[in-house]
Amino acid sequence: MYGQISTLAFVGIEAKPIEVQVRITPGQAAFAIVGLPDKAVAESRERIRNALHAVGLGLPYKHLTVNLAPADMPKEGSHFDLPIALALMSAMGAVAPDAIAGFAAIGELALDGSIRGVPGALPAAIGANALGKGLICPAEVGTEAAWAGEDLDILAPPHLLSLVNHFKGLQTLRRPEPNLDRDPGPLLDLKDVKGQETAKRALEIAAAGGHNLLMTGPPGSGKSMLAARLPSILPPLTPEEMLEVSMVHSLAGELSGGKLATTRPYRAPHHSASMAALVGGGTRARPGEVSLAHRGVLFLDELPEFSPQVLDGLRQPLESGEVVIARANHRITYPSRIQLVAAMNPCRCGGGAPGQACKRGPRCAEDYQARISGPLLDRIDLQIEMPAVSAADLVLPPPLEGSADVRARVTAARDRQRERLRARGVRGLSINAECSGQLLEDIAMPDAEGLALLRQASEALGLSARGFHRTLKVARTIADLDGLDTVGRIHVAEALSYRGESLRRRQAA
Repeated sequence: MYGQISTLAFVGIEAKPIEVQVRITPGQAAFAIVGLPDKAVAESRERIRNALHAVGLGLPYKHLTVNLAPADMPKEGSHFDLPIALALMSAMGAVAPDAIAGFAAIGELALDGSIRGVPGALPAAIGANALGKGLICPAEVGTEAAWAGEDLDILAPPHLLSLVNHFKGLQTLRRPEPNLDRDPGPLLDLKDVKGQETAKRALEIAAAGGHNLLMTGPPGSGKSMLAARLPSILPPLTPEEMLEVSMVHSLAGELSGGKLATTRPYRAPHHSASMAALVGGGTRARPGEVSLAHRGVLFLDELPEFSPQVLDGLRQPLESGEVVIARANHRITYPSRIQLVAAMNPCRCGGGAPGQACKRGPRCAEDYQARISGPLLDRIDLQIEMPAVSAADLVLPPPLEGSADVRARVTAARDRQRERLRARGVRGLSINAECSGQLLEDIAMPDAEGLALLRQASEALGLSARGFHRTLKVARTIADLDGLDTVGRIHVAEALSYRGESLRRRQAA
């Protein structure tokens, strides 16, 4: 007796096809699973045995062999429960082989026969669609899988018995409808921030071009407050970006109720985060915070308190827009086009706060800031110093301009960037921060006066080639906010002002 069904294994955000083959032969009673299963897959034997018993089926007293092909690919996760059970039922004659031939299946079985939700429903549905097959998945994640395509045949049963009854014609499972998280909750507003007009301007520029931002200031100056309000001035995700973000969050099991989010992700890990937590990795090479922030914001508060090795692990993702996790037996890639926003105190003891002075003097600040490497600083487009908020600022009435007004300007600037790149036939890029090389020189080269200022400043500040190009990107974004096609001297001057006093001090030392 023989049965088989397709399923999928996840390598990064890509779903690889797997064939689940079951053969029942006479001999000593045994239930063997081969094909490099991990512990979760090996333990599926007991879950399957009890789930089948719950629906009135018992395993035959024979030798059961389950092969997960290709046999040399590691298999991880509990989502293999349902396909193994269906292949067994097909071999036993409980389900017609033709009924499941056109489907791939994922799902975890409970002991009572119910089908539990599993991570990765959206990538699995996209992978099944690429194979020309439908998808059988838990009801809990059916709305998530429905986003893979209107023509994709999806069965989302809550229980193994309901799936069997559907195949026998005793009941009909309706195709789940895709669902959006249309009410993400209220976002924090920029009207809450009093004073710090220079920092607000830098935040707007960073949002308009997708630039990385570093804020340096004493405790209580509003660094974290500003960073938390950045999502409120960012435009919503486009449909393409929504699918990209949701695929990563689906693999991490962070899609609430199978709903796709429309707002950009905002991740703020604690400074004790490890390399695997921030960049990705671990035994199963899960996506880290930098990938979970894809197309959104990664906020690192108290930047020097992070391990220097962990911070330097951000260099490659910030430059290439992807994380590559290399292991001895596999290589996994996760997308990581993020906007890095970081905050730090001038020194470890918070010197500069009202009524507080650093007892160690300049040496304290030098040692503290030296924990951040020069190459990482070079990848940050805007570096600003925020003074302490005075009592005169706190008694002022709330600002007239809020997040909605700033978001309108940011959206208009991003639309200009998208149209400019589309007119040049560039695919896959939509903001200035993603441009480089010849494309950047084509769209952002300033006029004669601006170029002369940039050349002079590069020599005076000792800007690297990367610093030179990042200044061009920021100047291009400032011009977009002004609605101008040409980058002028004033735009270059403002972009240079955001290179940061700390950088200039380091270069002078």
